[in-house]
Amino acid sequence: MQFINSEGGLTTAGYLAGVAVMLALILAVIALFARKNHSSRLTTKQLVFCAAAIALSFVTSFIKVVHLPYGGSVTLFSMLFVCLIGYWYGPRISILTGLAYGILQFLQEPYFLTPFQVCCDYVLAFASLGLSGLFWKSKHGLIKGYLLGIFTRGLFHTIGGYLYWMDSMPEDFPKSLASVYPIVYNYSYILAEGVITIAILMIPAVSKALAQIKKIAVEEG
Repeated sequence: MQFINSEGGLTTAGYLAGVAVMLALILAVIALFARKNHSSRLTTKQLVFCAAAIALSFVTSFIKVVHLPYGGSVTLFSMLFVCLIGYWYGPRISILTGLAYGILQFLQEPYFLTPFQVCCDYVLAFASLGLSGLFWKSKHGLIKGYLLGIFTRGLFHTIGGYLYWMDSMPEDFPKSLASVYPIVYNYSYILAEGVITIAILMIPAVSKALAQIKKIAVEEG
């Protein structure tokens, strides 16, 4: 049974296998948090907010302001929604949310060269957005966490770029800068979206609205 076609994309069997793996991971996460220790459990509200964040990230990832030829794009704030989970619930939950989102990204635009390439471009890159939760209790924690999340996402894409995508470097790219091509390529679209997102977050009305949403997200009962 073929899971990968000749162009590196998923066949029908590959999609089905990917969905099966995603469901298995979701079930594993549920089992992980369904322990007797109540403090380790995901509440129903947290599950709902995490699911909503993944759905919004996935939908907005299709709205591409700029799309680069070899993957990567400036989207309508798709990275922000995963980082919001970190801002609300901390790194443990947001990393798992980012992991689930990364799997969806692989199913959306799959490209498979090696397992480690998939880890760099999908699993680790998007799970690392959850590191935004490290600043969930800090002043201006959302902006700090968002910056950390998008930087680490870019780092994993860059590692994958050096290992697997150097052959995709355009012929007109300056040869003197060839050694930094993966850095320039990956951070060009990530930082472009990041600048736009932070500019929106700094609008007082937006900041106030997100603070109110956080109160709703974290309040008990």
